[in-house]
Amino acid sequence: MKNAALLVMDVQHGIVSRVPDADYLPRLTRALDAARTAGVPVMHVVIGFRSGHPETTDRNKAFGALPPGAFTAEDPGAAIHPDVEPRPEEVVITKRRVSAFAGSDLELVLRARGIDHLILTGIATSGVVLSTLRQAADLDYRLTVLADGCVDPDPEVHRVLTEKVFPRQADVVTVDEWASALA
Repeated sequence: MKNAALLVMDVQHGIVSRVPDADYLPRLTRALDAARTAGVPVMHVVIGFRSGHPETTDRNKAFGALPPGAFTAEDPGAAIHPDVEPRPEEVVITKRRVSAFAGSDLELVLRARGIDHLILTGIATSGVVLSTLRQAADLDYRLTVLADGCVDPDPEVHRVLTEKVFPRQADVVTVDEWASALA
């Protein structure tokens, strides 16, 4: 896939621990293996804050309610899950809000590498995947969502997003369909 990158978003210990789908990480690992074999760059996007959370405010319902120290360098829950551990050549982007673009240098890294097609995966479908998809579409990126490479705490929300909302702005396929197309 020319000018494409696989984004693996918010697959961190403190977030993966809330995923009830035991098959999620093995599916995501298949996507990573397919991308790496095909030479598609893999980028990891994580939520991260400085000590004391100076980037957050109590006006933000999601991030203002985080316990002190959550998703900081000292928090073991902020680490990328070992099943999808980045290789040394893979970029790790730290974001400060829900979208992978918000408070990060993602767009700069993508432009520098000539990437114009994003393949989206991550936790949660209704969070980072939705927010990143919307912003990326507004920035004119070509988009593919790996439907089963995303997961959400609410299966019905995941279904509606992947079957009805995302197809308006992205190609939506399974990990196996995408991996087969790369082979």
